[in-house]
Amino acid sequence: MNDVCRLLNIRYPILQGGMGNISNAQLTSAVSEAGGLGTIGVGTMPPDEVEEIIVETKRRTNQPFAVNIPIQVTPYVEEMVSLVLKHRVPVVSLSAGNPAPLVPRLAEQGVKVIVVTASVKQAKKAEEAGADVLVAEGYEAAGINSSMELTTMTLIPQIVRAVHVPVIAAGGIGDGRGMLAAFALGAQGVQLGTRLIATKDAPFHEAYKQLITGADENETVIVGRSVGRVRRIMRTPYAEKLLQYEKAGVTLEKFNEYTSEYYHRRGALDGDFAEGFVNAGQIAGLIEDLPTVAELFQNMIEEAKQQLHLLYHTAFCQ
Repeated sequence: MNDVCRLLNIRYPILQGGMGNISNAQLTSAVSEAGGLGTIGVGTMPPDEVEEIIVETKRRTNQPFAVNIPIQVTPYVEEMVSLVLKHRVPVVSLSAGNPAPLVPRLAEQGVKVIVVTASVKQAKKAEEAGADVLVAEGYEAAGINSSMELTTMTLIPQIVRAVHVPVIAAGGIGDGRGMLAAFALGAQGVQLGTRLIATKDAPFHEAYKQLITGADENETVIVGRSVGRVRRIMRTPYAEKLLQYEKAGVTLEKFNEYTSEYYHRRGALDGDFAEGFVNAGQIAGLIEDLPTVAELFQNMIEEAKQQLHLLYHTAFCQ
């Protein structure tokens, strides 16, 4: 049996990435009901708002789901840990910070811990801290990324070689071919973000979904390099505004303000691309439809199987 499925008690080795303040019970539960691991990203939300989403998610599904705690992003780390334990959330993913102080505390309470990493060094430290599963995320991914900007294709096999715990591939994956490629590189599962935005179950603005399904291969842009805060977003009027701010020498404080979750929600939930941004990964160029999450997972599994059969018969000359 796949180690990720066994450890997390899920049917398919497919995880939802944390989505910050646009996280919601509807999409999280749909992912878990479809056999993957739905995830509530806490972003900068206050504890009472996160608790409402947890309670609603538990009402919608009795399948396992996770809470993502971005350590250096949320001002409520301790409160989020308390919520996880109070509501017996079975899985926590930790990102954007040092997970070492939190992993043992969660593990002692029987919580499985996933740590998001962007380098071999980070992966080794997370394993030493006691992480059950690692997510290795290339900078093709949507949203906040590592300033090292390592690609998924090169990052996954290096981390797999360096650690003993299961590795999940993230960044640039949205179909069965990408899933199969991740497995070939040594991963035991995949994490999706942008692909899940473009589903019928995702309660985001239709204009956001249309941007993704209509995107070409060059429709995302990196902002924040000048201040050490790499973020991949869709190329929109607001994205162009952010790039102009950087050219003018924006400070880190101001950049953080302009890319706060207020502007994220304004883009993703209100469809206001002049005064708000939307995250998207480079996989957007491959996305053309809006299936349900259940249909997406079934299609991915079938496509991966078909592609594996094709490769077996055609990949090598002899």
